[in-house]
Amino acid sequence: MIAAAAPSLRDQFGRRIEYLRISVTDRCNFRCLYCMPDEGLPWLPRGEILSYEEITELVRQFAPLGLRRLRITGGEPTIRRDLVQLVAMLRAVPGIEDIALSTNGVRLIELAEPLRAAGLDRVNMSADSLRADRIAAIARRNLPFDPVQAALAAERAGLDPIKLNVVVMRGINDDEIEAFARLTLEHPWHVRFIELMPVGGMRELTWEHVVASDVVLARVGELGELVRDTGPPRGNGPAAYYRLAGGPGTIGVITPMTHTYCESCNRVRLTADGRLRTCHFGDHEVALREPLRRGEPLAPYLRAALADKPREHELLQMRVGGLRALSQVGG
Repeated sequence: MIAAAAPSLRDQFGRRIEYLRISVTDRCNFRCLYCMPDEGLPWLPRGEILSYEEITELVRQFAPLGLRRLRITGGEPTIRRDLVQLVAMLRAVPGIEDIALSTNGVRLIELAEPLRAAGLDRVNMSADSLRADRIAAIARRNLPFDPVQAALAAERAGLDPIKLNVVVMRGINDDEIEAFARLTLEHPWHVRFIELMPVGGMRELTWEHVVASDVVLARVGELGELVRDTGPPRGNGPAAYYRLAGGPGTIGVITPMTHTYCESCNRVRLTADGRLRTCHFGDHEVALREPLRRGEPLAPYLRAALADKPREHELLQMRVGGLRALSQVGG
């Protein structure tokens, strides 16, 4: 007997969609220069935010259609109470193969072990500097935080792979490119340099602050032989990976500004208030909270959304779907 083929969700361009990024809060304990205004945003009322039970029910309905991978995001997801409980609930959904977390790392030392025990597989941590004073300047919040110690806590907990995301900004933190790259010579971590995306209300950061990934790789290459990695770390992201000779970790580059990767997009995003966004920087979204709360099947809404998923984002034209900040859609 021939086994039935696994279900597959595809958009109008034939791209297989199996990855959902779930924002659990629009709030954050940072106000990073490129992500959120210093004064914050009008926060969503509690009643408009999906409960953990509602998120789990949505995933339970999507999994039989082909959803396999989840990422929990925010805002900063670890500031929402009982996040460990959500991870455990999502882990119990049949068909879900991978659960990741995006975090600024501030609470990772205390939460890494219980999150892993609940079923979290891996973690991406934002780390835009290795200097305490500069972390505070970029985050515009002075919270005690050492990204290296946070990553070590995640490693001890068994979260793997560990990815450090560095948004490179000319004149702000681009002098630390080599220091971050050296971490891959000492640890089995994956440092990913991300091109700045000057969007929404973050217009004080402009094209002049963007450091092209080709420049980043040239700088890293001065540390030693840099070769393309043929076995990139497990994950769903668009990074291209390289390795410094002899290093246990890798160096990745994510290039939304200079080399778009929309043709391989495999994801959709769920906002904290239950809107399904089919493109990070587009304006197409479908409201799922109301039908979910009415008890309606969600599959027709998902299929309709994918039928309208755009071919590519409009970030280069600075059209970002009404977003004021990246924090509104989980980065």
